[in-house]
Amino acid sequence: MFLGDFPPLFLLEIVFRTVFLYVWLLLLLRVVGRRGLAQLSIVEFGIVIALGSAAGDGLFYPEVPLVHAMLVILLVILMQKGLTVLINRSETVETFVEGRPVCVVEDGRVRLEGLPSIGLSTEELFERLRERDVAQLGQVRYAFQEQSGNLSVFLFPDADVRPGLPLVPPDDLRTPTKVPFSADPTAMIACTNCGNVVPQGDRPFPCPRCGRVRWVRATLQTDVAR
Repeated sequence: MFLGDFPPLFLLEIVFRTVFLYVWLLLLLRVVGRRGLAQLSIVEFGIVIALGSAAGDGLFYPEVPLVHAMLVILLVILMQKGLTVLINRSETVETFVEGRPVCVVEDGRVRLEGLPSIGLSTEELFERLRERDVAQLGQVRYAFQEQSGNLSVFLFPDADVRPGLPLVPPDDLRTPTKVPFSADPTAMIACTNCGNVVPQGDRPFPCPRCGRVRWVRATLQTDVAR
């Protein structure tokens, strides 16, 4: 059950295969460069999967010669280097492989049309904005989902911050309502779905941007609770 049908001496062969292929992989990754190790784009992620499969088979399958495993690993690295050259030389290839940045927030409001293309929900977006010390959407001039998966946020100057949808718990967790918040119909309210800010009015109404009828009081708060 522990050794299978292989003789105990095969354990030493596994040790040798593991050390040998590990050193070979390190040498080739040195060619890839530090960028490939710092963050995983689509290209680097594909390399990790391919290298893991190629190296794994050669570690403990005796019917897989080491030269075959080394050749597969070498070809994967060379293809990655060639693709990197094409990406650097052709914007078309770069866009096809890595995509383009997607604007997800503009002028304090969520761009709902951009979220499905990157598989991001509004709650996930709000969480990532909180990680960037954003207390309410009115602080955000633009937010972009980059090709690397990171979120780039450009804030309004303090003097230009406008009322917006609160993102800091418990404000963002309060039960949305369909009734006015105060007796003042000019009070500003924010749509909990897209962050659109409008005067409260004297009766409930759907958001003119997304059609939802779920509102909270807009806030000018700019400090994230810690």
